[in-house]
Amino acid sequence: MDLAARLRAAGCVFAEEEAAIMSAQARSPADLERLVAHREAGAPLEYVVGWAQFAGLRIAVGPGVFIPRRRSESLLETAVARVPEGATVLDLCCGAGALAAAILARHPATRMWACDADPAAASWARHNLPASAVVAVGDLFAALPADMRGGFDVIVANAPYVPSAALALLPAQTRHEPVMGLDGGPDGLRLHRRIAAQARNWLRPGGALLVEVTTAEAPVLADEFEAHGLAATIAVDAGRDVAVVTGESLPIS
Repeated sequence: MDLAARLRAAGCVFAEEEAAIMSAQARSPADLERLVAHREAGAPLEYVVGWAQFAGLRIAVGPGVFIPRRRSESLLETAVARVPEGATVLDLCCGAGALAAAILARHPATRMWACDADPAAASWARHNLPASAVVAVGDLFAALPADMRGGFDVIVANAPYVPSAALALLPAQTRHEPVMGLDGGPDGLRLHRRIAAQARNWLRPGGALLVEVTTAEAPVLADEFEAHGLAATIAVDAGRDVAVVTGESLPIS
């Protein structure tokens, strides 16, 4: 049985593409067999080959870190349009650092910070980001030094937003990813409320918080933004089936 047929039999929808990626990645026939067997056992392709494609970049990933999704390129595109030259940017809940890396690829002069509550994720982010980026570990903004309060032009956050009850409905391969990178609590917005409540303290006047959520969650999150002094707008990307909620920091009256 050829590789694509084996992968198709294992339930891989894009079997031909995956077979081509693994064939290009393998160092020998034995290594290719190892990769295919790993995929047949249900491991995500990104873990098998050691990287995820995101916005034209290869982001190194492995077991224990959330795999960047292509739909998050909508958040990236919205953020890139808001980043001024020489901006200070925070990738909050950074995971492997895909958003931070892609922003830097487009705005190399950006002063980049990234943080995650999971030390394993932060380790992957350090691998994917240049030494000039600061990667911190901690619970949301608690990971940052106090002197960065009011210092960010843009904060991007791809915090987990899958409602807890919906985790069981996700594709089987997501079970290989860390639950903390997927579980958004009862309504998917557990962390987002905390982010909205604190973000204004960390943004410069006129700065912006940008967050990825589902289209159903977006209006609820926009209300949270407004309640905490952030002027909210929603951009729906129907093609990627995702929404980006932007909250602009208003002057403190």
